[in-house]
Amino acid sequence: MAFFTDDFSAFFKELAKNNNRDWFQDNKKRYETSVKKPFEAFVTEMLGRISAADPSVQITAKDAILRINRDIRFSKDKTPYNLHRTAILSAGGRKNKEIPGLFLRLSPEMIAVMAGAYVVGKESLQRIREAITFDRNSLSNIIDNKTFIEKFNSIRGEQNKRIPKEFQAAAAENPLVANKQFYLMAELSPDWITKDDLADHLMTYYHAARPLNDFLQNAMES
Repeated sequence: MAFFTDDFSAFFKELAKNNNRDWFQDNKKRYETSVKKPFEAFVTEMLGRISAADPSVQITAKDAILRINRDIRFSKDKTPYNLHRTAILSAGGRKNKEIPGLFLRLSPEMIAVMAGAYVVGKESLQRIREAITFDRNSLSNIIDNKTFIEKFNSIRGEQNKRIPKEFQAAAAENPLVANKQFYLMAELSPDWITKDDLADHLMTYYHAARPLNDFLQNAMES
């Protein structure tokens, strides 16, 4: 089934030209009908499918969906609304962004699909580096997988210029050891937003990312 109509993207295109509270309030009912409620239904469907594969994911759409209001406290850009809808589908949802999962952002420009670990704390980073160093074959098998490469190509993330001495030799052989983020990203055509098989298609990305998500989560918990 299709969750969205063409008005999902049309709403955000118009919002981009009228990003102010008055316009948004005048179009509040349209937002509820074309954006908010369909997105909640879509996220609920995705969470149901993901929890069937991973019972640790027991959150609701409310726990996963980020606000449309922008945090403008420290930004030069004072426009009040985001021009997309975003959800974090993981065991922690939006309240714990360190837990690996599936990050989805729908906008008129694209569907962004992210997975892995984008926000990594100091202790978790130490454990991930240990896992990469001492279990090299497991990670290699994940990132060399044909489906993984087709969906995401490679692991992304910023690297530390300086890393602890115990990891320097390993980093020389495997640059991923120097990463401070371990995330995946794919960009899909916005045409997918209104397709009947949107959820089916996105689940192929979930399953392609699952081995890396599990590797990272197991490392963090070790």
